[in-house]
Formats: sequence, structure tokens, C-alpha cells
Amino acid sequence: MSDEVCLRDVGSADLEEFFAQEHDPEAVRRSKFPPREREAFMAHWTTRVLGDPTVLVQAVTVDGELAGNVVAWWDEERRFIGYWLGRRYWGRGVGTRALALFLEREGTRPLYADPFIGNTGSVRLLEKHGFRRTETVRYGDHEHIMLVLDKSPA
Repeated sequence: MSDEVCLRDVGSADLEEFFAQEHDPEAVRRSKFPPREREAFMAHWTTRVLGDPTVLVQAVTVDGELAGNVVAWWDEERRFIGYWLGRRYWGRGVGTRALALFLEREGTRPLYADPFIGNTGSVRLLEKHGFRRTETVRYGDHEHIMLVLDKSPA
């Protein structure tokens, strides 16, 4: 099976699927990211993501179907990257291809990521793309690995 992975701009119609993906119990367990109530989720996406011109966000599609998203944003002086894929797209190489495409568009370096320490699939994905571990950070009760990508792709 050769899934065609593409990136496109996010539309407001995509937000319902992103909301459902954020509420997937297994995704919540792996990411240690608490799902938001609908109103808070929609407000965050419309103002802090889609409404912020410094944020780069792309929808991930697989054979034309919405699979998730990849986003880069500023947190003080550091640029972070994050992504979320629907569970049915896990383990198929979709994240690897989507992240490669996104890193071609997002040129800011250094670029940071901070997945939950137990989310080994996400940590491996980032390391596969050249991110290196720098430290462990704590958010509430959970440890996360801070990774950084120092140079642009060749």
C-alpha cells in the first residue's frame, strides 16, 4: 500500500476532525495532552493557531483524506513544532512523510519539540528527522523530552 501523504492549508471544516482526534483516549494516553472542551478547543484554533500569522499550520492528508495536522509556533524566543495524527494513520509512515514535507516549509532553526517521555513513537519520529535530545522537562506530573533541530534539511 502506498499512501500519498500531502500537506495543505487548514480549513475551518477540518477543526471537527482535529477535535475528535484530540479526544481519542489512546492518543491522550500516549501524548499526556489533556483534551480541551469544544468551546476552548475551537477558540484556541481560531485565535491562537489560525488567527496568528506567525503560526505555520498544515493539514496532513492521506490519499486526499484528512489525517491530522502539523504546526509550528513561537513560545517566547523558541519556535516549537507539534503534530497530531488520527489513530488509523499510526504506524503507516504517514508521520515520517508529513514531517519531512513540513520541515521543508518551516525553515526556522533551531526548532524545538517536547513530546511526553513515554511517547516513544513520537520521540523516534523526531530523532529520525535530525532532532536531538537536550534535556528532560516537567509539565505538571509528566516528564517530557526536549528535542532540538539545529540545521535546515539538505
